[in-house]
Amino acid sequence: MQLIDTHCHLDFAVFDKDRSAVLLQAKSAGVTDFIIPGVTAEGWQQLMQLSAGTEGMHPALGLHPCFMQQHSQEHIDKLAGLLGTEKVCAVGEIGLDLFIGGADIEQQLSFLRPQLQLAKLHTLPVILHVRKAHDQMLKELRHFNLESGGVVHAFSGSEQQAAQYLKLGFKLGIGGTITYERARKLHRIVRDNPLSSFVLETDSPDMPLAGYTGEKNVPGRVAEVAEAVAHLKGVSIEQVAEETTLSALQLFKIPDKKESLQ
Repeated sequence: MQLIDTHCHLDFAVFDKDRSAVLLQAKSAGVTDFIIPGVTAEGWQQLMQLSAGTEGMHPALGLHPCFMQQHSQEHIDKLAGLLGTEKVCAVGEIGLDLFIGGADIEQQLSFLRPQLQLAKLHTLPVILHVRKAHDQMLKELRHFNLESGGVVHAFSGSEQQAAQYLKLGFKLGIGGTITYERARKLHRIVRDNPLSSFVLETDSPDMPLAGYTGEKNVPGRVAEVAEAVAHLKGVSIEQVAEETTLSALQLFKIPDKKESLQ
């Protein structure tokens, strides 16, 4: 069984002391690949170095809307220079967040739009962070018409918004939230749409699964996310793994490791 964690922050300092053990545990759970989204320009170099030296780790580069105070317009130029490198698999984590206090939508858009333009220019998928701003994000995506699509990380919108993202060719990122009984809206979205609509993620070290509250999240638990999706869909975990992994491989243009696993 091959799984891909399409959103984890293994470059964060919280993993410095046990990164190797975390990776080993994840691989023992069947996780072969990890998409690591960048969040600030300051962290891009370390992320690229870590990914270059770690099998199965794929970097994305972006300017996250929750770190606006750390971004400058010069970072857009820096991003443009880095996206031509073969190793970068996506533009992200980028987006809009109107949940955080003092959110300035125009400031966030001033960084989102050029990053969407760069993704279009380089035919790269995007990894989107969206909270309380799905309608605004959908408007931007319709305008840019991104050929390579992307992932709506930790999707939290309505069933109607989910349908609109899917129509635009995007995947919905499903993580630890699916394991909570109270997440009924997300449960309906997962039940009512084909497995090809989704990719799996953990957002490690954040967004712990049910039963792990207060603990550092780790990529190996994407297997438990797959199990929760399988239960909701009434299918085997192997089928969930196969279909979501195929979607992730195609989206991020990752070579299939299936033959080497056999």
